[in-house]
Amino acid sequence: MTIAEISAVSLEYVKVPVSAREDGAVVDPTADTVQMAFLTSGSPGVSDWKSGSWETDATTNPDTYYARCLVGPSGGTITLTAGSTYQVWVKVTDNPETPVKRAGLLRVV
Repeated sequence: MTIAEISAVSLEYVKVPVSAREDGAVVDPTADTVQMAFLTSGSPGVSDWKSGSWETDATTNPDTYYARCLVGPSGGTITLTAGSTYQVWVKVTDNPETPVKRAGLLRVV
């Protein structure tokens, strides 16, 4: 699993690519609610989820969709602790599915 790094004093989006297909065709998930969680261990509970947003890269074919969450002090949705490594989780709320996926690791330096 890839480990990304972020500075504890940085305010920036943590992005996770999200792909969805239905009947073999690419589906745009950006109308769905997206949330992200950052945990040092375990699986996310109800209070762990933070509001996310979508970013679309239309320069690719097909488009690439990213779930993202603004991380950092002074305006971030969540502030993470320096010296810790977090499991990044993504939850997309659709109908009828609500997939929850572990996306990777994030080291805070």
